[in-house]
Amino acid sequence: MKNSKPLVLVTGASGFVGRHIVPLLKQEGWDVRSAVRRRSGEGDEVVINSLGPTTNWSTALADVDAVVHLAARVHHQREEQAVKTYHDVNIAGTLHLARSAVSNGVSRFIFVSTVLVHGRSNDGHVPFRENDVLTPRGLYGMSKAAAEAGLRNIAEDCAMCVTVIRPPLVYGSGAKGNFAMLVRALKQGVPLPFAGINNHRAFLAVQNLASFILQRLQKADKNFDVFLVADEEQVSTSEFIERLAEAAGIRSRQFRVPAPILSALLRMSGRQEMRDSLMGSLVLDVSKAAATGWQPPVSLDCGLRLALDDSKM
Repeated sequence: MKNSKPLVLVTGASGFVGRHIVPLLKQEGWDVRSAVRRRSGEGDEVVINSLGPTTNWSTALADVDAVVHLAARVHHQREEQAVKTYHDVNIAGTLHLARSAVSNGVSRFIFVSTVLVHGRSNDGHVPFRENDVLTPRGLYGMSKAAAEAGLRNIAEDCAMCVTVIRPPLVYGSGAKGNFAMLVRALKQGVPLPFAGINNHRAFLAVQNLASFILQRLQKADKNFDVFLVADEEQVSTSEFIERLAEAAGIRSRQFRVPAPILSALLRMSGRQEMRDSLMGSLVLDVSKAAATGWQPPVSLDCGLRLALDDSKM
């Protein structure tokens, strides 16, 4: 520890997960330096205009004890530019930050990856485990897998403890993407044809992800370690929607379409990724995380209630 209180640099601090992890870290006795694109005037901030292989991290990493790396490029609309963007930001940018952290004497580095390094589903197979051979799907998943491999190589030659966390879909107040669309559909009373889906999927409340990040900052003791983390319950898509509706105090209005028909319709419409996310199973073996002594502090139902409460930001 370089100061009276440990100092952690959080990239992506103004994003969805960052807005939840920063207050928790402060509450638990950490000084937090936020890497942001635009200053908000709140706390210790350093402006990083872009994340890439030439980013100057010297000011951001001064006196820092640990790094929580949340920032990443998740979506890209122009496919012809996506490969370079994902490489520069998610791979080269991550590895450059890690090497800069090593040079500045940082002791712990937390990298939030994605379960997509395993693929989108494991229908008919055993639950995903940390030591599986990776089969990433999509440019985003492949970029995260490549970043993980690079971090492993960096960790082999330094004293910095690198922890990789592979979360499934993270939900919570302020979440965007599929979760936000689902909330809007439920609140608007849109009928959803998912009552016949009988799968099992892992989800992760943002409070649980933040809790595990904090635990790894406090207890990481290996040069390189990987964890799958999820809520205690892994439920079907239809049950997740039903319980989200219950948390909102509304009726879900789900109806049943035979799974083969729904699957065929999604495939015919070119929505294979959506088909995998809605209908495929994504079951995770989280026994390794549990073996550290960590338990999810928030249940699925509590996490869904918190996700609908905008005051819990």
